[in-house]
Amino acid sequence: MTYYVSPRRQMARRLAQLSDNRNPDVHIPVDVIVDGDDYLISAYVPGIAAEDVKIEVLEDTISISGEFAVEENEDSEYLLRERPTGSFSRKLRLPLLLDTTGAEAEVKDGVLSLRVPQAEESKAKQIKVKVK
Repeated sequence: MTYYVSPRRQMARRLAQLSDNRNPDVHIPVDVIVDGDDYLISAYVPGIAAEDVKIEVLEDTISISGEFAVEENEDSEYLLRERPTGSFSRKLRLPLLLDTTGAEAEVKDGVLSLRVPQAEESKAKQIKVKVK
């Protein structure tokens, strides 16, 4: 039996092999909600354990990073590969300074939930006017 591979298909396969980065940067979707003096950030991180997510808060910027595990099966050839693999990183710049001491984060059912309060110096202050 003769198996014919069209040049177009062969070229597409080679291109897929070249672009099959083992560690591409993966985009994770994020929602940011303002809740009073807090910011609530939710991000999809399916299959990632809480200890594998790195969160950094610096002034008004939140950085979320981690890595999706790469499942390699050398005996198989993928026809379709849509699940994310490799590292991910998101930086979010918020309008006000953040208080790192009151930040809380958890991962539940593949969703990262992060609550970060505004810094005290970012909150509006009321000044009493003295009458003389």
